[in-house]
Amino acid sequence: QVQLVESGGGLVQYGGSLRLSCAASGRTFRTYYMGWFRQAPGKEREFVAHINWSGGITYYADSVKGRFTISRDNAKNTVSLQMNNLKPEDTAVYYCAASARGGGSGLRSYDYWGQGTQVTVSS
Repeated sequence: QVQLVESGGGLVQYGGSLRLSCAASGRTFRTYYMGWFRQAPGKEREFVAHINWSGGITYYADSVKGRFTISRDNAKNTVSLQMNNLKPEDTAVYYCAASARGGGSGLRSYDYWGQGTQVTVSS
């Protein structure tokens, strides 16, 4: 069992930056692939970024590539999402998720989800 708690969301202006963090419980954190997803009002939850168990492989949605960076610290049981050059279309609730099945961009590959943190980008 893994429990995930996101933090770091907030209100930021167009072009600004935020860093989201996700704290995970459990001694098996290092065995999970981790992902970030987001859901805007009235839209489906969508993939943002994924990182493998060691942190050596990352994968991003085209919409955030070059602006967002996912990283993890297995010693601290945390995964982060550094978001730069934020745009109004990045406004959404951001979710951290853990996968024991290789992660990827599909929601169904993830076994555990956090409660989410709101990110609002003003124009």
